[in-house]
Amino acid sequence: MTFRVRSAAARREEIEANAARLGIDEAFISTLVDTFYARVRAHPRLGPIFNDEIGDEWDAHLAKLKDFWASVAMNAGRYSGKPVPAHTKLDGVSAEDFVIWLGLFRETLEDLSDSEETVDYFMQRAERIARSLKLAMFGLERVD
Repeated sequence: MTFRVRSAAARREEIEANAARLGIDEAFISTLVDTFYARVRAHPRLGPIFNDEIGDEWDAHLAKLKDFWASVAMNAGRYSGKPVPAHTKLDGVSAEDFVIWLGLFRETLEDLSDSEETVDYFMQRAERIARSLKLAMFGLERVD
């Protein structure tokens, strides 16, 4: 295995260039988040979980999620929340709900993206995040 040593600035530039090449920009992320969470809210299983927790604060929550995904996908550095405590406090969530969430996320990406590479780019990150949250919420036996 070969390791490349690069500065944080060089890594940031590489991520930003790759995201731009894939058509990932602020407008794409905004559309992705708005479309995806409209589907989540309408989903018979996920909708009540999210709506019960978020209530009337969807505008603020969507803005935070746009910052989160811009930071994940483009290294924007705007997100400063704590997703693990936010998710571990939720009642009624099962490990299987992550499968539904990931499926809706993939479906939304496939509907919005012109490129399978862009779908894969986001899904790799989403799957890693889901594994991390499931580990925090349910322990090792429910991660995969």
